[in-house]
Amino acid sequence: MTWVAAVARLRANREPGALVTVATVRGHAPRKAGAKLVVGRTETWGSIGGGNIEAVAIDRARELIGTPDPEAELMEFALNDKVTSRHGVQCCGGAVSVLVEPLPVVEAVAIFGVGHVGLELARILARHNLDLHLIDTRPEMLSDERLGVLSDAVAEVNVHHTLLLPEEVLSELPPGTHVLIMTHDHAEDAALCDAALRTDGLGSVGLIGSSAKWARFRQRLANEGGHDAATIDRIKTPIGLTEITGKEPAVIAVSVAADLLRTFEQDRQWAVSNAVPSVVPQTPLANSV
Repeated sequence: MTWVAAVARLRANREPGALVTVATVRGHAPRKAGAKLVVGRTETWGSIGGGNIEAVAIDRARELIGTPDPEAELMEFALNDKVTSRHGVQCCGGAVSVLVEPLPVVEAVAIFGVGHVGLELARILARHNLDLHLIDTRPEMLSDERLGVLSDAVAEVNVHHTLLLPEEVLSELPPGTHVLIMTHDHAEDAALCDAALRTDGLGSVGLIGSSAKWARFRQRLANEGGHDAATIDRIKTPIGLTEITGKEPAVIAVSVAADLLRTFEQDRQWAVSNAVPSVVPQTPLANSV
Protein backbone atom coordinates (compact mmCIF):
# COMPACT_ATOMS: atom_id res chain seq x y z
CA MET A 1 0.00 0.00 0.00
CA THR A 2 1.36 3.44 -0.92
CA TRP A 3 1.71 6.06 1.80
CA VAL A 4 -1.03 8.12 0.13
CA ALA A 5 -3.42 5.16 0.29
CA ALA A 6 -2.43 4.49 3.90
CA VAL A 7 -3.20 8.06 4.93
CA ALA A 8 -6.53 7.83 3.10
CA ARG A 9 -7.31 4.57 4.90
CA LEU A 10 -6.67 6.12 8.31
CA ARG A 11 -8.87 9.07 7.37
CA ALA A 12 -11.69 6.84 6.13
CA ASN A 13 -11.55 4.71 9.29
CA ARG A 14 -11.25 7.83 11.50
CA GLU A 15 -8.10 6.47 13.11
CA PRO A 16 -5.24 8.70 14.30
CA GLY A 17 -1.80 8.24 12.80
CA ALA A 18 1.38 10.00 11.81
CA LEU A 19 3.29 10.62 8.59
CA VAL A 20 7.05 10.18 8.97
CA THR A 21 9.27 11.64 6.25
CA VAL A 22 13.03 11.61 5.76
CA ALA A 23 13.57 15.38 5.53
CA THR A 24 17.32 15.67 4.96
CA VAL A 25 20.24 13.28 4.47
CA ARG A 26 23.92 14.05 4.96
CA GLY A 27 26.39 11.35 3.96
CA HIS A 28 25.39 7.71 3.82
CA ALA A 29 21.91 6.70 5.00
CA PRO A 30 19.45 3.83 4.45
CA ARG A 31 16.97 5.94 2.45
CA LYS A 32 17.00 9.14 0.46
CA ALA A 33 15.22 12.32 1.48
CA GLY A 34 11.49 12.04 0.80
CA ALA A 35 11.13 8.42 1.92
CA LYS A 36 7.90 8.05 3.89
CA LEU A 37 6.37 5.86 6.56
CA VAL A 38 2.79 5.98 7.81
CA VAL A 39 2.27 4.95 11.42
CA GLY A 40 -1.05 3.83 12.89
CA ARG A 41 -1.80 2.65 16.40
CA THR A 42 -0.98 -0.97 15.53
CA GLU A 43 0.17 -0.98 11.89
CA THR A 44 2.73 0.75 9.71
CA TRP A 45 3.00 1.24 5.96
CA GLY A 46 6.16 2.06 4.02
CA SER A 47 9.68 2.46 5.41
CA ILE A 48 12.29 5.12 6.13
CA GLY A 49 15.14 2.63 6.30
CA GLY A 50 14.44 0.15 9.09
CA GLY A 51 16.62 -0.35 12.15
CA ASN A 52 16.89 2.12 15.00
CA ILE A 53 15.93 5.19 12.97
CA GLU A 54 12.60 3.65 12.01
CA ALA A 55 11.91 2.06 15.39
CA VAL A 56 12.54 5.32 17.28
CA ALA A 57 10.41 7.27 14.81
CA ILE A 58 7.56 4.77 15.22
CA ASP A 59 7.82 5.00 19.02
CA ARG A 60 7.66 8.79 18.92
CA ALA A 61 4.85 8.82 16.36
CA ARG A 62 2.73 6.62 18.62
CA GLU A 63 3.50 8.81 21.62
CA LEU A 64 2.21 11.78 19.63
CA ILE A 65 -0.88 9.86 18.53
CA GLY A 66 -1.77 9.41 22.18
CA THR A 67 -1.56 13.11 23.09
CA PRO A 68 -4.20 15.81 22.55
CA ASP A 69 -3.50 18.47 19.93
CA PRO A 70 -0.06 17.10 18.89
CA GLU A 71 2.34 19.13 16.75
CA ALA A 72 4.88 18.10 14.13
CA GLU A 73 8.42 17.35 15.30
CA LEU A 74 11.80 17.15 13.62
CA MET A 75 14.08 14.36 14.87
CA GLU A 76 17.83 14.16 14.25
CA PHE A 77 19.68 10.86 13.86
CA ALA A 78 23.46 10.38 13.80
CA LEU A 79 24.28 7.12 12.00
CA ASN A 80 27.40 5.95 13.77
CA ASP A 81 28.44 3.36 16.35
CA LYS A 82 29.15 5.97 19.06
CA VAL A 83 25.54 7.02 19.63
CA THR A 84 23.52 5.23 22.30
CA SER A 85 20.22 4.01 20.93
CA ARG A 86 17.11 2.18 22.06
CA HIS A 87 16.90 -0.25 19.17
CA GLY A 88 20.42 -1.18 18.17
CA VAL A 89 23.24 0.52 16.26
CA GLN A 90 23.18 1.87 12.72
CA CYS A 91 26.56 2.94 11.44
CA CYS A 92 26.03 4.05 7.87
CA GLY A 93 28.21 7.05 8.65
CA GLY A 94 25.82 9.86 7.76
CA ALA A 95 23.12 11.88 9.50
CA VAL A 96 19.39 12.06 8.90
CA SER A 97 16.59 14.38 9.99
CA VAL A 98 13.08 12.96 10.12
CA LEU A 99 9.83 14.93 10.21
CA VAL A 100 7.00 13.36 12.22
CA GLU A 101 3.62 14.87 11.33
CA PRO A 102 0.60 13.80 13.42
CA LEU A 103 -2.55 12.83 11.52
CA PRO A 104 -5.26 13.38 14.12
CA VAL A 105 -8.86 12.32 13.67
CA VAL A 106 -10.61 15.38 12.26
CA GLU A 107 -13.80 16.93 13.60
CA ALA A 108 -17.10 15.67 12.18
CA VAL A 109 -20.18 17.83 11.59
CA ALA A 110 -23.66 16.78 10.46
CA ILE A 111 -26.05 19.33 8.97
CA PHE A 112 -29.66 18.17 8.99
CA GLY A 113 -31.44 20.36 6.47
CA VAL A 114 -29.52 21.71 3.48
CA GLY A 115 -31.79 24.61 2.60
CA HIS A 116 -30.64 28.20 2.10
CA VAL A 117 -28.83 28.43 5.45
CA GLY A 118 -27.67 24.81 5.43
CA LEU A 119 -26.05 25.12 2.02
CA GLU A 120 -24.32 28.38 2.93
CA LEU A 121 -23.04 26.72 6.10
CA ALA A 122 -21.85 23.70 4.15
CA ARG A 123 -19.94 25.99 1.79
CA ILE A 124 -18.09 27.54 4.73
CA LEU A 125 -17.38 24.31 6.60
CA ALA A 126 -16.27 22.58 3.40
CA ARG A 127 -13.21 24.85 3.40
CA HIS A 128 -11.99 23.20 6.61
CA ASN A 129 -10.33 19.85 7.19
CA LEU A 130 -13.24 17.93 8.69
CA ASP A 131 -15.78 15.25 7.87
CA LEU A 132 -19.00 16.92 6.75
CA HIS A 133 -22.30 15.02 6.63
CA LEU A 134 -25.26 16.50 4.75
CA ILE A 135 -28.74 15.12 5.36
CA ASP A 136 -32.07 16.19 3.84
CA THR A 137 -35.37 14.46 3.11
CA ARG A 138 -35.80 16.50 -0.08
CA PRO A 139 -33.81 14.86 -2.92
CA GLU A 140 -33.53 18.12 -4.85
CA MET A 141 -31.60 19.71 -1.96
CA LEU A 142 -28.87 17.10 -2.37
CA SER A 143 -28.67 17.00 -6.16
CA ASP A 144 -25.23 16.90 -7.75
CA GLU A 145 -25.96 20.17 -9.50
CA ARG A 146 -26.88 21.98 -6.27
CA LEU A 147 -23.94 20.57 -4.33
CA GLY A 148 -21.56 21.39 -7.15
CA VAL A 149 -20.45 24.44 -5.16
CA LEU A 150 -18.68 21.97 -2.84
CA SER A 151 -16.68 20.31 -5.61
CA ASP A 152 -13.41 21.86 -4.42
CA ALA A 153 -14.04 21.06 -0.75
CA VAL A 154 -11.17 20.47 1.62
CA ALA A 155 -13.59 18.58 3.86
CA GLU A 156 -14.63 15.00 3.21
CA VAL A 157 -18.27 15.49 2.20
CA ASN A 158 -20.72 12.66 2.90
CA VAL A 159 -24.24 12.97 1.46
CA HIS A 160 -27.05 11.00 3.10
CA HIS A 161 -30.24 10.58 1.08
CA THR A 162 -33.17 9.74 3.36
CA LEU A 163 -36.79 10.28 2.38
CA LEU A 164 -38.61 9.58 5.64
CA LEU A 165 -36.66 9.31 8.88
CA PRO A 166 -33.53 11.48 8.94
CA GLU A 167 -33.05 10.69 12.63
CA GLU A 168 -31.94 7.18 11.63
CA VAL A 169 -28.75 8.75 10.24
CA LEU A 170 -27.74 9.78 13.78
CA SER A 171 -26.70 6.23 14.65
CA GLU A 172 -24.51 6.09 11.52
CA LEU A 173 -22.46 9.18 12.40
CA PRO A 174 -18.93 8.88 13.80
CA PRO A 175 -18.51 9.27 17.58
CA GLY A 176 -18.24 12.90 18.62
CA THR A 177 -20.04 14.29 15.58
CA HIS A 178 -21.40 17.80 16.12
CA VAL A 179 -25.04 17.92 15.01
CA LEU A 180 -26.81 21.00 13.60
CA ILE A 181 -30.57 20.73 13.13
CA MET A 182 -32.05 23.16 10.61
CA THR A 183 -34.59 21.34 8.46
CA HIS A 184 -37.54 22.86 6.62
CA ASP A 185 -40.04 21.11 8.89
CA HIS A 186 -40.50 21.83 12.62
CA ALA A 187 -41.91 18.33 13.16
CA GLU A 188 -38.73 16.92 11.61
CA ASP A 189 -36.63 19.20 13.81
CA ALA A 190 -38.50 18.01 16.92
CA ALA A 191 -38.01 14.34 16.04
CA LEU A 192 -34.31 14.94 15.45
CA CYS A 193 -33.92 16.72 18.80
CA ASP A 194 -35.55 13.82 20.60
CA ALA A 195 -33.46 11.23 18.73
CA ALA A 196 -30.23 13.19 19.27
CA LEU A 197 -30.81 13.18 23.04
CA ARG A 198 -31.25 9.40 22.87
CA THR A 199 -28.09 8.82 20.79
CA ASP A 200 -24.91 8.15 22.75
CA GLY A 201 -21.57 9.58 21.74
CA LEU A 202 -22.59 12.69 19.82
CA GLY A 203 -20.76 15.97 20.20
CA SER A 204 -22.66 19.22 20.55
CA VAL A 205 -26.26 19.44 19.34
CA GLY A 206 -27.54 22.75 17.97
CA LEU A 207 -31.01 23.78 16.84
CA ILE A 208 -31.83 26.78 14.68
CA GLY A 209 -34.95 28.75 15.53
CA SER A 210 -36.69 31.30 17.69
CA SER A 211 -37.25 31.33 21.44
CA ALA A 212 -40.95 30.57 20.85
CA LYS A 213 -40.06 27.49 18.82
CA TRP A 214 -37.67 26.29 21.52
CA ALA A 215 -40.24 26.82 24.28
CA ARG A 216 -42.64 24.49 22.45
CA PHE A 217 -39.88 21.96 21.76
CA ARG A 218 -38.65 22.01 25.34
CA GLN A 219 -42.12 21.28 26.68
CA ARG A 220 -42.61 18.48 24.16
CA LEU A 221 -39.22 16.92 24.91
CA ALA A 222 -40.07 16.88 28.61
CA ASN A 223 -43.71 15.82 28.45
CA GLU A 224 -43.72 13.48 25.46
CA GLY A 225 -40.07 12.54 25.28
CA GLY A 226 -39.57 12.05 29.01
CA HIS A 227 -36.25 13.89 29.04
CA ASP A 228 -35.16 15.68 32.19
CA ALA A 229 -34.07 19.32 32.19
CA ALA A 230 -30.34 18.55 32.27
CA THR A 231 -30.65 16.30 29.23
CA ILE A 232 -32.69 18.86 27.29
CA ASP A 233 -30.05 21.50 28.11
CA ARG A 234 -27.62 19.56 25.91
CA ILE A 235 -29.33 21.17 22.94
CA LYS A 236 -28.01 24.64 22.20
CA THR A 237 -30.45 27.14 20.74
CA PRO A 238 -30.22 29.62 19.22
CA ILE A 239 -27.04 28.64 17.45
CA GLY A 240 -24.37 31.01 16.27
CA LEU A 241 -22.84 34.09 17.82
CA THR A 242 -25.55 36.10 19.55
CA GLU A 243 -23.86 39.40 18.75
CA ILE A 244 -24.39 38.77 15.02
CA THR A 245 -28.06 39.51 14.43
CA GLY A 246 -28.42 39.50 10.64
CA LYS A 247 -31.13 37.30 9.11
CA GLU A 248 -29.61 36.67 5.68
CA PRO A 249 -28.70 33.00 5.09
CA ALA A 250 -25.02 33.79 4.49
CA VAL A 251 -24.82 35.91 7.66
CA ILE A 252 -26.47 33.20 9.77
CA ALA A 253 -24.12 30.61 8.26
CA VAL A 254 -21.03 32.67 9.11
CA SER A 255 -22.30 33.12 12.66
CA VAL A 256 -23.02 29.40 13.14
CA ALA A 257 -19.68 28.37 11.60
CA ALA A 258 -17.75 30.77 13.83
CA ASP A 259 -19.52 29.47 16.92
CA LEU A 260 -18.80 25.88 15.88
CA LEU A 261 -15.11 26.61 15.31
CA ARG A 262 -15.01 28.15 18.76
CA THR A 263 -16.50 24.91 20.13
CA PHE A 264 -13.74 22.93 18.39
CA GLU A 265 -11.11 25.15 20.02
CA GLN A 266 -12.71 24.82 23.47
CA ASP A 267 -12.80 21.04 23.09
CA ARG A 268 -9.09 20.98 22.20
CA GLN A 269 -8.21 23.20 25.15
CA TRP A 270 -10.25 20.97 27.46
CA ALA A 271 -8.50 17.86 26.14
CA VAL A 272 -5.07 19.42 26.69
CA SER A 273 -5.86 20.67 30.20
CA ASN A 274 -7.30 17.30 31.22
CA ALA A 275 -4.64 15.13 29.63
CA VAL A 276 -2.77 12.79 31.94
CA PRO A 277 0.85 14.01 32.16
CA SER A 278 3.37 11.58 30.79
CA VAL A 279 7.14 11.51 30.70
CA VAL A 280 8.30 11.58 27.09
CA PRO A 281 11.64 9.76 26.62
CA GLN A 282 14.30 12.12 25.40
CA THR A 283 16.12 10.89 22.33
CA PRO A 284 19.44 12.66 21.82
CA LEU A 285 21.00 12.04 18.42
CA ALA A 286 19.45 8.67 17.76
CA ASN A 287 21.08 5.94 15.68
CA SER A 288 20.33 4.06 12.51
CA VAL A 289 21.66 1.01 10.79
